[in-house]
Amino acid sequence: MRPTDKDEPIVEYLQRGDDRLAVHIYPEPPDASGPFVVIWPAMGVPARYYRSFVVELRAAGLGVAVADLRGTGASTPPPSRRSRYRLADLVDDVAAVQQALAPRITGRRCLLLGHSLGGQVALLHTGLAEESTVDGVVLVAVGLPHFRRYPPRRAAWVLALTQGTNAASALLRVWPGWRFGGRQARGVIRDWAYTARHGRYPHLAGRDAEAALRGVAVPVLAISVENDAYTPEPTTELLVGKLAAARVEREHYSAAQAGAPLNHFRWVRASAPLAVRVAEFAARL
Repeated sequence: MRPTDKDEPIVEYLQRGDDRLAVHIYPEPPDASGPFVVIWPAMGVPARYYRSFVVELRAAGLGVAVADLRGTGASTPPPSRRSRYRLADLVDDVAAVQQALAPRITGRRCLLLGHSLGGQVALLHTGLAEESTVDGVVLVAVGLPHFRRYPPRRAAWVLALTQGTNAASALLRVWPGWRFGGRQARGVIRDWAYTARHGRYPHLAGRDAEAALRGVAVPVLAISVENDAYTPEPTTELLVGKLAAARVEREHYSAAQAGAPLNHFRWVRASAPLAVRVAEFAARL
């Protein structure tokens, strides 16, 4: 389905220190008591990119909001040399958005749905939050990009990309977004590069992220995507393998199912079957 004027969201803003988060809240489906999905995008991808996916989710009966990650899309200001936030702050932003959405989600099943980096912060929030309003997590094209989980030639490229990006962001005190990931705070790049090097998370503001993942108890639907060079299936398996207490459902989304070519980003444009699957997952929570 194509978005129309009736699919326009309202945008609410949350102040997070010197940064302002934008949350795009879409019109409710006819049954406004059904499950609600909060989408967290990939690194450098604005919330508006997911509009066609939102249309499919709403057609499946789900309420939807999409949050822009810090410094991306309608969230301001863009990352600069003055930006001091790291992965831990992105994780804490999830809790702030959940609190802001409380009037809409109280009494409803609530899912966090993350794409790539957005899936990581959604999952980490679920494990680290003392009190969470999350009933389930959906991961689409999400994994931990440990370079050893890629084929040999690709592994060398991933290691060079992640560590080169980290070195450049440390030198420039911000990642300018040269051909990858959009403009990013150097602290976010530092933590992301750490996961690519070690295959595990660093401590996040003094909190043991690895232990938090082992304690995630809500159901998780993890969907890998065909032809995803950034997040191949072994990286997804590495991440979900850390979820010792969660009931994990694993699926692989193929071009045959989508009826269109797929990759790390293109699945959004061919997401009707995924929306139905997410609705089925939500109904069983």
